[in-house]
Amino acid sequence: MQVNDIEHYLNEVFPRENALDYDNVGLIAGNRDKVVSAILVSLDLTSKAIQAAKSCGANLIVTHHPIIFGGIKALTMDDYVGRTLVELVKSGISVISCHTNLDLTDEFGNLAIAERLGVTNATHLDGAVCGVVYEIESEEPVTLKAYCQKVARDLGCSGIITINDPQNTVKKVFIQGGSFDEDSVDVILKNGIDTVVSGEIKHHVCVGLGQMGINTVIAGHSATEQAYLPKIAKLLSDKYPGIDITVNYNNEVSSIL
Repeated sequence: MQVNDIEHYLNEVFPRENALDYDNVGLIAGNRDKVVSAILVSLDLTSKAIQAAKSCGANLIVTHHPIIFGGIKALTMDDYVGRTLVELVKSGISVISCHTNLDLTDEFGNLAIAERLGVTNATHLDGAVCGVVYEIESEEPVTLKAYCQKVARDLGCSGIITINDPQNTVKKVFIQGGSFDEDSVDVILKNGIDTVVSGEIKHHVCVGLGQMGINTVIAGHSATEQAYLPKIAKLLSDKYPGIDITVNYNNEVSSIL
């Protein structure tokens, strides 16, 4: 199986045309004709991710975030992007990125976060840019403090930020991994949601939502999107059972799927 075959399959699952205008998805660097020996799935392309790929014999890295967003005027060792790409090419490793085209496929993104939180009744929120909604199934009221503790524990967050009263009640939750899109505010208000969970939410947005009685829970960009990785790995493993797939969590520790 060649790099080009895997890029083609990922484009079928996460269509390139779904990516936002600013984004850069698909084969970012490498040889599309090269036969794939093994695959590393990682949130970001970093030097540590490349070392992890070498350790498990992978010559293809599939990332969520592309290392190149805009045009590159020079490829030098003066910055981390140049150094990382030079190391990648020297190592004979290719990289494919599935970013906002994956974000807009809730099954592999926001539903994965909900599943990590033990939620079984989450559904896509129609009208939102992307994101899922669910109601907490509990006879006893759940406080914002208790909910934040659960999010931190289940997602493995290094910390949680909220500006709201910890004794507020959490009942109906909206989840969007990565960065919260403000264009979803109106539909959130219309659907009676009382809590928004995301990796990043601008402070003025938190203040504005708080004035409208909506809690905000900032769980960290990386912590929310790490939930995507095993879903991507399983997708590839099911499609290519003969290729070893390794998941690289936090660009630190790798685990065989």
